[in-house]
Amino acid sequence: MKNFVLDTNVLLHDSDCLSSFSDNVVNIPIYVIEELDTFKRDQSELGRNARRIARELDSYREQGNLREGVPMPGGGVLRVVMDRADLPGNFSVAHTMDDAILAAALFLNTQEPHRPVVFVTKDTNLRIRADALGLHAEDYDREGKDIEELYNGTAELVVEPGIIDTLYADGGFDVGLLGTAAKEVFPNQYLMLRADGLQGKSAYARVAGGRVEHLRAGKQTVWGVQPRNREQLFALDMLLRDDIQLCTLVGKAGTGKTLLALAAGLNAVAERDAYRKLLVSRPIFPFGRDIGFLPGDVEAKLSPWMQPIHDNIDFLTSNNPAGKGGKVWSFDELSSSGILEVEPLTYIRGRSLPSVYMIVDEAQNLTPLEVKTVLTRVGHGTKIILTGDPYQIDQPYLDSLNNGLTYVAERFKDQPIAAHMTLTKGERSPLAELAANLL
Repeated sequence: MKNFVLDTNVLLHDSDCLSSFSDNVVNIPIYVIEELDTFKRDQSELGRNARRIARELDSYREQGNLREGVPMPGGGVLRVVMDRADLPGNFSVAHTMDDAILAAALFLNTQEPHRPVVFVTKDTNLRIRADALGLHAEDYDREGKDIEELYNGTAELVVEPGIIDTLYADGGFDVGLLGTAAKEVFPNQYLMLRADGLQGKSAYARVAGGRVEHLRAGKQTVWGVQPRNREQLFALDMLLRDDIQLCTLVGKAGTGKTLLALAAGLNAVAERDAYRKLLVSRPIFPFGRDIGFLPGDVEAKLSPWMQPIHDNIDFLTSNNPAGKGGKVWSFDELSSSGILEVEPLTYIRGRSLPSVYMIVDEAQNLTPLEVKTVLTRVGHGTKIILTGDPYQIDQPYLDSLNNGLTYVAERFKDQPIAAHMTLTKGERSPLAELAANLL
């Protein structure tokens, strides 16, 4: 059994974190609760998490003495630490809340040597200070994975030549023919199958309903957009399938995430009439220094934030000016006709969105709870696409592993209504690809 000491930022980042430490002792210094108190009136995600943690701690308080420790339902003990040790050297007096929290962890390290102390914080500098004081410090990572280990939506398998022959002849085969690999594939995962010992004999496929279905490799054009690589081919296929209700697209800048999603959305709404409208949203986070308040009405204020969507739509309409029935579209015509709606995610709470093709761009800037809020707005007949680059995050409390986009991709990988694809090859321009890789 270990003593986990939690910093304030861990509780603010994940309000469900108390249940993440198995059957160990979870210690919350009283100074953490004081810091949480300063966030309780905040209307942001941090404020909501602070209030939720406060209510949870109060429910445990009703069950026993928090200073002595209260058993948690999933195992382990929750404790509030009131004492603290003297810090060595020039830090003998705690000058800041960080000092006080470190002093509380040192107290446990001294008083309970039979339980190893693990100080958990998302503050890099505080982990360094804790290490210098002789404490074992860790970042809070609920998934416990490196980003390279996360599900990428595709796999390359070597199979018997006869399996590929069956795939071409019958259009598919039972997933059990994959042998031991059958246990490692997920619903709607895209496969590159190569014949064992026969160079050049291969096929594209998709796992669906316990079968491996043949995926034609033809160059399908959607609103003037053709997939330029294997991953884009797989991504466009999942974006066009109405039976897949949730798609997550992850990739660095220039891999075509937003463009592919918009092309598929316009095809579904303006060409096939499969949905009422195409709704495009993105969280509002500035890159670099904000320019301050903007004049005008809501539409005028949002215009700079939504300009990337405008740019992609303008590109698509210029490449595919004639739509269904020879109709010539522009961005304004798509908007005025009700086919396209562009808005921020700010007002999503409380809405219900049936029969909509919805794209949430820059979803890596959403927390797991915010993504849950978005997904629970989805009504009957709605398809939702989350796109983003987990290496370009503007939220101070998020990183490439704990953001809402990768969180959803990992949690939904075994669900038959969801599909995921990680795009790795940039197609915007040679310069953009070099910049993404070298800088």
